[in-house]
Amino acid sequence: MKNRQSIRLREYNYTQQGAYSVTICAQDRKCLFGDVKGDEMVLNDAGRMIKNNWNELSQRFPNIKLDEFIVMPNHLHGIIIIVGAPLVGAQNNLRTYHSG
Repeated sequence: MKNRQSIRLREYNYTQQGAYSVTICAQDRKCLFGDVKGDEMVLNDAGRMIKNNWNELSQRFPNIKLDEFIVMPNHLHGIIIIVGAPLVGAQNNLRTYHSG
């Protein structure tokens, strides 16, 4: 995103303990994860996959706890709490994707 400014604090160590709010949007904000019917979010297969992967994060990364989480039609919100030792080196467990 060309004109998007980072809201990250330059001098803050994001591997330290604390609660972190996470928002992830679908590309082009396309509604890919389900639909709102009445007052309820109804997940499709992609939305259920996201929910399942979120719920398994603490098994992959024992130094985190999961708090509130919600999948919306084109984005998700969640709170991850880092506990215990810092997550130094955790990036080695993640795939890195580069857009060309």
